[in-house]
Amino acid sequence: MEEVKILSAKFAIKDAHKLKVAKKHGAYATLDKLFAMAPVDVIDEVKRSGLRGRGGAGFPAGVKWGFLPKDTGKPVYLAVNSDESEPATFKDRYILVKDPHLLIEGIIICSYAIGSHDTYIYIRGEYTTQVKALQAAIDEAYKAGYLGDKVAGQDYRIDVTVHRGAGAYVCGEETALLESIEGKKGQPRAKPPFPAVAGLYGCPTIINNVQSIASLPYILDKGADAYRAYGTEKSSGTHLFGISGHVERPGMYELPLGLPLLEVIDTIAGGVWKGRKLKGVIPGGSSTPVLLPEEAKTVTLDYESMAAHKTMFGSGGIVVLDETVDIVALVKNLIDFYHHESCGQCTPCREGLGWMLKLIKKILRGEGSPADIDLLRELCDNIEMKTVCVLSAACTMPVRSYLDKFRPEFEAYVTKTNASPAGLQQE
Repeated sequence: MEEVKILSAKFAIKDAHKLKVAKKHGAYATLDKLFAMAPVDVIDEVKRSGLRGRGGAGFPAGVKWGFLPKDTGKPVYLAVNSDESEPATFKDRYILVKDPHLLIEGIIICSYAIGSHDTYIYIRGEYTTQVKALQAAIDEAYKAGYLGDKVAGQDYRIDVTVHRGAGAYVCGEETALLESIEGKKGQPRAKPPFPAVAGLYGCPTIINNVQSIASLPYILDKGADAYRAYGTEKSSGTHLFGISGHVERPGMYELPLGLPLLEVIDTIAGGVWKGRKLKGVIPGGSSTPVLLPEEAKTVTLDYESMAAHKTMFGSGGIVVLDETVDIVALVKNLIDFYHHESCGQCTPCREGLGWMLKLIKKILRGEGSPADIDLLRELCDNIEMKTVCVLSAACTMPVRSYLDKFRPEFEAYVTKTNASPAGLQQE
């Protein structure tokens, strides 16, 4: 099993974030081909490639582009989602620091395809290193004529603006992202209308993840069939997987979709560390339901297999849990995070997650009862999908999975004689 170098082709090259070096290794080589094509042909090529959104939802990118209404007389905007707030996710920041020109080239391709002249890159405000690297690359691209009034000498204008967020998880949701760019409080909008029809400033808008956009230069250069040569029929291409937790070699790896999950953990990440046993795997960031070891044996890294196992591919942030993990304490940390990040717009999320947090703290103190465990499980069902966005579901879906698959650990905390000393020390 080996890594594939599409998105990460320049990651190991010294100074590849600088235009001079990036151009030596193929940066912006697709632009002559791009401007010789009709925009609709570019969209068709992306559709044929099977590229799916890499932000977590996995919606086909080319299909999303096709939702834009025609001839509205309004400007079309491109918003690149670089908020990357999902815990255990760290793929996009690699692109921004190690090969930002790949992202800029992808922005040019997407902008031309959808008829957009203005792009906003929405990035976490805490990403100071990434912001500096990205802005330096954008400045270089302007100076070299790859951005501005005449992109690559063509009669086509593209301007790119980096917009720093204020560290809100909810702004990874596309409509909350748009609200934030517009200078409003980062709260999700009710849909419909969807952003493709009425997005930024009420105009047609396409929102794609950094990794999705950065995949475009390879697709345009090598063709859709070359991209489809990796992955599976319905989950094509490669993905940047961030593997963390209790493994010998944590890190970021680019792999084709469809590989067996446990084989990746054992072969690529060196297996569970310190000779310990596997307890569970979080397959796609903190919001995805956990997999037991026996479930992980039959899971492959693609959207369809994850769905068949009642979890999600998500952002590709794989977290390995060894036998020492206190699941109840883990759930407390998870609920604490999502309760803190709720924007407060919807009552089930604002109040419900706070209620869940009080219950899990009560259980951890050894003051809970079996009824509290049942109530925590019931709240998951009553909160989920009762809100404008899916932030509450991002909490309740994994919490439900821990409650269902590790019930005895929760029960041990409500039997005072068996309560974990570590848990009793928690607030």
